[in-house]
Amino acid sequence: MEKYINIVKSLIRRNDEEEWYEFKENWFEPYEIGAYISSLSNAAVLCGKEYAYLVWGIQNGTHKIVGTDIDYQIDYKKEPFQHYLARQVFPSIGFVFHTIEIDEKRIVVLEIPAAVKVPTSFDGTRYIRIGSSKESVAKYPEREALLFDVLKNGLPSVENVESEYQDLSFEKLFTYYAGRGITLKQENFKKNLGLLTKEGKYNLLAQLLSDDSHIPIRVSIFKGETKGSPLFSVKEFGNTCILVALEKILDYSDVINIVQADEEERKMTRNEVNLFNADAFREALINSFVHNKWVDGNAPMITVYSNRIEILSRGFLAPGQTIDGFYAGESVPVNQKLSDIFLQLHISERSGRGVPKITEIYGKDVFDLRENSIAVTLPFAFVDEKVVDKVAYKPVDKIEMNSTQAKVLDIIRDNPDITQPQIAAKLGLGKTAIQNCVVVLKKNGYIERVGSNKRGYWKVM
Repeated sequence: MEKYINIVKSLIRRNDEEEWYEFKENWFEPYEIGAYISSLSNAAVLCGKEYAYLVWGIQNGTHKIVGTDIDYQIDYKKEPFQHYLARQVFPSIGFVFHTIEIDEKRIVVLEIPAAVKVPTSFDGTRYIRIGSSKESVAKYPEREALLFDVLKNGLPSVENVESEYQDLSFEKLFTYYAGRGITLKQENFKKNLGLLTKEGKYNLLAQLLSDDSHIPIRVSIFKGETKGSPLFSVKEFGNTCILVALEKILDYSDVINIVQADEEERKMTRNEVNLFNADAFREALINSFVHNKWVDGNAPMITVYSNRIEILSRGFLAPGQTIDGFYAGESVPVNQKLSDIFLQLHISERSGRGVPKITEIYGKDVFDLRENSIAVTLPFAFVDEKVVDKVAYKPVDKIEMNSTQAKVLDIIRDNPDITQPQIAAKLGLGKTAIQNCVVVLKKNGYIERVGSNKRGYWKVM
């Protein structure tokens, strides 16, 4: 029973209740339990889980272990309760009840296998989870269509999702591989790297590795400790092959990672202290790229505050990964093919040492496992508090420009996607005045326009 004790403890440690498990105390409604079996089995498919769980003896809101006295060995409607459930569930999925003990409290665990090939139904109705409630899937046709699609083709991934862009080029990819001593062959690299769907179209992985990924990846620098603080700089590293973007961000981190001289206990040589540990940052950044949920169209976010740097990746743990396994360094890639490429290029080792290395330096508290993202926050180690002012670059009040130009630069920092007409409307000025400001800012190297006027963005230098 040790296995189920560990499963329940892992579920308790999650911040929020998710669609593939449910906590109860002593609630026991036989028909509703059957509906839960259907809904949780189908939810497990959409969440990429092998099993779903209905657990009694845990408070729903607090996740406190309180114990339970439910009896699943009873008869219901003149037949054994479990037989009643099994007879009504279609197709048969082999759910199992287990009784365990945690902190001297009795806990009951109903382990429910994920649906296979067709959705799981109970008493002729297919149920699905919508948040924390269970509903007939027929009421949600989009969810129903998604469920059937996932059962047939698997969860959306960088491999099976077709790219919106099919006119892709790969010069930067070839150059990157060549720089690592590996030669790609034009005639078979698409197949070997897994860049095509079953239908022979470029997939999302191909888009990510192409010369223009069409996905922005930015490093934002704030003066203060929150996003409500003045925004000093937004550096764009995306819209290119993500291998190149990753390398450029790592290079840029060396610029941010100021070296400080600690003279306090100096004897022979001074002690140099970086703002943050470069190895921990590298591991966190690589992990954010490998495990990011690219299928949602969002990239990792790197944000620099006056007292810390945050690396955030979208999505949650890979299917089959547990929180304990995550911290222990059990490597379960979210994007298998992308992970294979990182391994081939020796960007990562897939040894599982990344997370343990970070926790060894900073502890587990630097990880925040949220519902739809994972954030790693590396605090700055200050020798002299004055160094805070050096983290941000080119503050407006230190640049020789008039007040209107300064306002335009501030607006562009806050929103790199803004257009000149939008700036004009925001400041209540004419288009010509804004154009003149932009010309000055561009001429003096403060901003650069990347892409067209309609689809491009501003790059703050």
